[in-house]
Amino acid sequence: MWRAGSLMAWLGSILQAPPRTLGRSFSCAQDAHRRTPLYDLHLAHGGKMVEFAGWNLPVQYRDSHINSHLHTRRHCSLFDVSHMLQTRILGCDRVKLMESLVVGDIAELRPNQGTLSLFTNEAGGIVDDLIVTNTSEGHLYVVSNAGCRDKDLALMQAKVRELQNMGNDVGLEVVDNALLALQGPTAAQVLQAGVSEDLRKLPFMSSAVMEVFGVPGCRVTRCGYTGEDGVEISVPAAEAVHLAKALLDNPEVKLAGLAARDSLRLEAGLCLYGSDIDERTTPVEGSLSWTLGKRRRAAMDFPGAKVIVPQLKGKVQRRRVGLMCEGPPMRAHSPILSTEGTIIGTVTSGCPSPSLKKNVAMGYVSSQYSRPGTSVLVEVRRKQQMAVISKMPFLPTSYYTLK
Repeated sequence: MWRAGSLMAWLGSILQAPPRTLGRSFSCAQDAHRRTPLYDLHLAHGGKMVEFAGWNLPVQYRDSHINSHLHTRRHCSLFDVSHMLQTRILGCDRVKLMESLVVGDIAELRPNQGTLSLFTNEAGGIVDDLIVTNTSEGHLYVVSNAGCRDKDLALMQAKVRELQNMGNDVGLEVVDNALLALQGPTAAQVLQAGVSEDLRKLPFMSSAVMEVFGVPGCRVTRCGYTGEDGVEISVPAAEAVHLAKALLDNPEVKLAGLAARDSLRLEAGLCLYGSDIDERTTPVEGSLSWTLGKRRRAAMDFPGAKVIVPQLKGKVQRRRVGLMCEGPPMRAHSPILSTEGTIIGTVTSGCPSPSLKKNVAMGYVSSQYSRPGTSVLVEVRRKQQMAVISKMPFLPTSYYTLK
């Protein structure tokens, strides 16, 4: 049976776990780690700071993790995601550069439209997941994971140099803005009070530059990592505290940390790089085939295409699936077994779901066991318990689309 105490035990385990460069484990914050422009604001609001991907970030605030999670689902929460890498790809050949690295059809993006895509390697593995927006200002705006910052920058910079040496017009700039995510069913209502643009005309995965609560030059993108409606706001670092305080002046808005962000994204079936996908996972294995552009599949002109495209029509040995169970929560690295007791896979992420009051997880199983409704066993605390392969997202998403 689901218990709030089991969620608290999960939170305690991630707070005490050893740090990893990539993944969900956090460690106590050290002064050597980078701070976002909101660091002092987090402390003033009782933020418990931990190290994550080389940054000092709040794992939670004075509210319990459960309350923070449910507040996001019912109202809206403000997340500091300034640790994410933001870059601009410039020049006439910017699409050529990006399409030489990712699986998506970047050329088909309309002005100010974005898409989730994947950096892949020649073996078909996922180097990182990222959002690419084709801005109306003549550049590509890219947001990728903080834990992959060094390798992502090296990958893009090497390709810039390669194309420049071939006479192509292309360049790269790192954007030093803060990045704030306002997520939840009332997020648009809260933000509308501070902008003149009609947010009803800004659908999911679209973007616009606007003045937000008196701060000019903010890029507002309708996206997020919770499954709820919401936006990510790229704001000049010097104005980040002003903007955060303006948003928090609305009683609908509360600060939320890494713990809520993790359980929210898991309920929404969204991957965490380094845990659920990595360089040993192909997009097909990771149930991310939808990120492959139709034109790109036909041309087979992205890294790893010779491995990935045949997998679309053939069979892969394993697939990413959702799991639900009663009893103790499933945790990363827990073995998944057939009902006969044969090991068929591994859990990659798991936690008690505050919204569903059940334990949810995702992981990889042999393809023959990947059909939703299939009964399996998961080993938790050296004991086997029943679980069921489940469709994802576990909770219906609420992304805003034009009617």
